[in-house]
Amino acid sequence: MARSKTKPFSAYEQVAVATERLLQATLAIIALGVIYRYCWIDISDPYKCGALLNKGKWLDPGPRWSSHNPFQLWQPPGCLLHEYKKKDIQECFGQQRLVFIGDSTTRQIFWAVAKKMDQERAEEQIADILDSDYKHRDLEFTSAGVTAQFIWDPWLNSTGSDVELKNFRADPRQDHGDQARRSAALVLLGAPGLWNARHGQENYFKDFRESIDRVIPYMDHAPIGSGLSTQLSRPFPVRQTSPNLLLLAPVQVPRYQYLSPSREETITPEKIDAMNDLLQQVSAHSYADVVWSYSLMTFSGRATYEDSGLHVVENVAHRKADVLLNLRCNSNAASRGYPFDRTCCSNYTHMAGVQWIMLLGGMFFLPGLLFIRRKHTALRIGRFLPNHETMSAISLVGLVVCFCFYTDRTQIFEKSQKLFRQKQFLMAWAAASALGLVSIRRSKSPISRRSSSLTLYDQEFLPRDQSDEWKGWMQFFILIYHYTNGSKTLWIYEIVRLLVASYLFMTGYGHALYFLKNGDYSLRRVATVLIRLNLLSCILPYMMRTDYLFYYFAPLVSFWFLIIYYTLKIGHRNNTSADFVMKKILLSAMITTAFTKIPGILEFIAFMLKYTCSISWNVTEWRFRMFLDMYIVYVGMIVAVVLHRTSQLGAGSVGPKATFDSILEWTIKHNKIFKTAMALLSLGLLPSFWLLTRRSPDKQDYNWWMPFISFIPILAFVTLRNSNRFLRNYHSGVFAWIGRCSLETYVLQYHIWLAGDTKGLLRLGLWNPWVEAAMLTAIFLWLSWLIAGATQTIANWIVGKKPGSQGYGEDDTVGLKYSPYLLPKMEDGEGTPSKDTRFDIGRSGTSQWLEKCVVLFSEDLRWRLGLILLVMWVSNVTYR
Repeated sequence: MARSKTKPFSAYEQVAVATERLLQATLAIIALGVIYRYCWIDISDPYKCGALLNKGKWLDPGPRWSSHNPFQLWQPPGCLLHEYKKKDIQECFGQQRLVFIGDSTTRQIFWAVAKKMDQERAEEQIADILDSDYKHRDLEFTSAGVTAQFIWDPWLNSTGSDVELKNFRADPRQDHGDQARRSAALVLLGAPGLWNARHGQENYFKDFRESIDRVIPYMDHAPIGSGLSTQLSRPFPVRQTSPNLLLLAPVQVPRYQYLSPSREETITPEKIDAMNDLLQQVSAHSYADVVWSYSLMTFSGRATYEDSGLHVVENVAHRKADVLLNLRCNSNAASRGYPFDRTCCSNYTHMAGVQWIMLLGGMFFLPGLLFIRRKHTALRIGRFLPNHETMSAISLVGLVVCFCFYTDRTQIFEKSQKLFRQKQFLMAWAAASALGLVSIRRSKSPISRRSSSLTLYDQEFLPRDQSDEWKGWMQFFILIYHYTNGSKTLWIYEIVRLLVASYLFMTGYGHALYFLKNGDYSLRRVATVLIRLNLLSCILPYMMRTDYLFYYFAPLVSFWFLIIYYTLKIGHRNNTSADFVMKKILLSAMITTAFTKIPGILEFIAFMLKYTCSISWNVTEWRFRMFLDMYIVYVGMIVAVVLHRTSQLGAGSVGPKATFDSILEWTIKHNKIFKTAMALLSLGLLPSFWLLTRRSPDKQDYNWWMPFISFIPILAFVTLRNSNRFLRNYHSGVFAWIGRCSLETYVLQYHIWLAGDTKGLLRLGLWNPWVEAAMLTAIFLWLSWLIAGATQTIANWIVGKKPGSQGYGEDDTVGLKYSPYLLPKMEDGEGTPSKDTRFDIGRSGTSQWLEKCVVLFSEDLRWRLGLILLVMWVSNVTYR
């Protein structure tokens, strides 16, 4: 029998194949499910305006006097409710008016808006009114040109109400002159139910009906562009420019048990229900928009009410105001830029030309080229394309970037708000820790990595598996921190700041050790690292309408890589002297501190970038990020210098030349004593640091101390982690796996796991939130893993590296990076060729000019990098 040429899969590879197919099926189910929901279930409410108007629930209900301050998070189905501030209101209304007409329940919403405009002045006016004898009167509040007016009209039949209704224009662009200027931008009518129930006697229902019939003609107008005639199928009037709105609040259902005896006698459930039933009938047969979500806000129970039983607590009143402002202002909020966290009643914004090109290219053009490369290699165009592996990586990046757009820049996927619960945070971290513990395994030696054998090999200080594990469990913690909104809890924030500093410590350590060991200061090395770090962070801003600094960790690590590179490159022929390297590190720290802290330097760079490259750079944010971890990178560099010099002295490749070398020689001779002393010192420093940071009252104080003390727990942890042979030679497989794609998980979480540019959570709107979270988490981690390999492949293709060449697969720290694909790659002769033929175009039929250009770009890395920068510059200056 002829022997099969294909090597059978091992048990591990079979599990990998089954896992990948399961993930592919999960992704297909998610895609089909959200398309079905968007095209069929949500067809009558594609922008979530009806959801905001009619539905919702409290994410944080609780007792009225709870220390957790409940009723802050109102969740409409499938979208993010934005909490409007003073600046937001000014941008939305400009010099326009907001008018509130009704009784004291409507007045509460008026005061909630006034407090958003100017908290201090609004509270002063409220105090003055409470001290006066004339409380039921018209009110006006103006701040920064925006005017909010309240008309006291509990019967909804006053002259002031009639004037506002007659002047109202839903679309002011259709009218010109004084008529358009007299119209209010937002009018809220409070249904006169409570006043009729209290004072209307036996004719209360007749009077209520007459009041409603009087205002319905002003509200009963078809939305522009809508030929529909029923309430259930018509779209809410959402456009690129927000329309003026005339809304009707339902009758406030009181807390009957809290009412005074006289009110309880007249304001009965039967009366309130009858009047609200009438409003439901009217809204079902007209275009009048009733804010039914107000009724749901108080449906949960007594905690939402004040002692009077008629009025709601302040948090509920503020969320009622936010519902109005989101309905009125969200249509054109997306045009003001990211974060796109106002997804209720929002149609996002028109796509730019670059976005269209990227979307069509990522979804159709690149997969088409991949198909040609795979199936029709004999075609002439196939000889211009990269090899199959590189073409697959480029297509994968294009598809994932398009996926980011559909998840976080359309209404196809639903979004929900974050809610911090410490119990859920701790449970999630406990589950992640359990996964890490059950996957503990012995690390392979560098020699045995290519084979299946496990040799008993003592790992060096901070080996690759350990650094991957360290990045992995830190990334798990940061992901949980972002998902559960843990930033508002000080002790969690303090831990995360230490984790970010740990990443930068490894950056300084890994790059410095690489340069000191290999002496490779070539352009190819710099380009490989920078492309690997920044590929996603440079592509996503064009598709997502963000900017480069939004994905701040990649710019931050790139900046520090360049600092490390130039610090060690300058005078690198003298790097054999440890004293010389230490002096360079000290000088570099001083220059970087001055560069960051002296006013004017960063501002000048930002000015030049803006007017030459159309790059917006938030200098204040960048200076803040830089200062937080100003010196930890240099600590990592110093550790790398010490360890490199120690290994040289221990191997005898160099002799002691200075006092510094003599100290290192002493530690080598008394290795056990030194290790024991450092371990004991570290054991004491960790709890001492924790007790010290407990004295910080807030984030600002902790951030001030952070640059100067973060090295203490980091060095203590590294020392303890490497103090014992067992601890040094074993690692967690799950955490190491996440660590190898930690950069991709950090960037992609913004759009395919979180939503609204990290302000909310991504949802499918189909199943239980826990089921959806599990499915989206699996897809998010899988895509991050694939993208990690794809970016490495693309970076190597750009700089001209080939698989198997020296340095292939190195990432941003040190050592070899394992294959990021679940399935093993084919060898030459299995399927499509893997030889690099991207510039092999042949001579026959090809112009000499084209051939020279292709050869030039294939042989000179500088031309390839220049072309990439030119394309980015053109995209920047033409982006609209």
